[in-house]
Amino acid sequence: MTASLGDVVRVLDALYDPAWAESWDAVGLVSGDPGQPVRRILFAVDPMRAVVDEAIEGKFDLIVSHHPLLLRGVNSVAATTPKGRVVHDLIRNGVALHVCHTNADNANPGVSDALAAALGLTGTRPLKAMPAEAMDKLVVYVPVAETQAMIDALAAAGAGRIGDYDRAAWSTTGEGTFRPLAGANPTIGEVGGIEVVPESRVEMVLPRSRRRAVVAAMRAAHSYEEPAFDVYEMASLPSVRGGGRIGVLPRPVPLAEFARIVQDGLPRTEHGVRVSGDPERLIESVAVVGGAGDSEFDRVRAAGVDAYVTADLRHHPATEARAYAEGPALVDVAHWASEWPWLRDAERLLVAGLAEQGSTVDTHISTLCTDAWTLRL
Repeated sequence: MTASLGDVVRVLDALYDPAWAESWDAVGLVSGDPGQPVRRILFAVDPMRAVVDEAIEGKFDLIVSHHPLLLRGVNSVAATTPKGRVVHDLIRNGVALHVCHTNADNANPGVSDALAAALGLTGTRPLKAMPAEAMDKLVVYVPVAETQAMIDALAAAGAGRIGDYDRAAWSTTGEGTFRPLAGANPTIGEVGGIEVVPESRVEMVLPRSRRRAVVAAMRAAHSYEEPAFDVYEMASLPSVRGGGRIGVLPRPVPLAEFARIVQDGLPRTEHGVRVSGDPERLIESVAVVGGAGDSEFDRVRAAGVDAYVTADLRHHPATEARAYAEGPALVDVAHWASEWPWLRDAERLLVAGLAEQGSTVDTHISTLCTDAWTLRL
């Protein structure tokens, strides 16, 4: 079955929720009609002129890019500017553009996961963890025969989602007892009589933002006039999402050898791989940030890693970072190269997500090097 652009966007938004993007970012659908069919998808780091031409010539229906085309606000997309011409050509040729930028940086797996994997790092965790979503637990008591229907109702309202599983619940049975008072309209028993009923205790977790909806669904699904239930606010746990990753190498290696691992694990650029540190220093623990990462020096130093791999390191932040005796060795790579490995993850996950819906697409990863630097002397 052919996927629509709307189908593809729904899968991408589930993988890289726009809510995870930084406040200054511009992510999501830039051009395209959600109803248009999508048969061919091109993945690229930058939606530059050469990539757009590649998509048009290859008859691709959609470009999924990491970097935005229009990051800053614009008042015009007239074809008198380079970006305006790109917008016109995308629309004229029916090529949609969807951007997954810092929402993909903060995802799990995300951009830095792909970079860490390309370098052979294991046991990774976020360098800059996002605040975990506040969670509740709902406990409700229902007649045993209503247990599964209640779980269905709560799941439909947003409860019971744990990682890649939904409708997750715990239930056990016991006896509920109550006495309806004057004015009650009991489902079971009569006013003034003590009732003992076999009941299930059902427990399900839910995002706190869904509390009102889940409680309303519970009341609507329950047969009792006055359901017995509790809502517990759960303690916050560290999030598995966030920017950057910290991991370890399979074995300690000298910095010079680690630099070659980085060089071999990433696509070649004229920028190359720059290293700051003693070439003989042993490297085992490593922090990585796909893209520009000199804003994260404090976190990297606090993590106590042996080396830091990122892009766009500037002179003064780098020399200040190296001034600390316990500071990490620095490995600076091209911005484009540090983010290119994510394209393979995005392709694999999108294809799998569409397959679950019964849709198939033809995909291709652009190998055009769109790094800014084109010559090294």
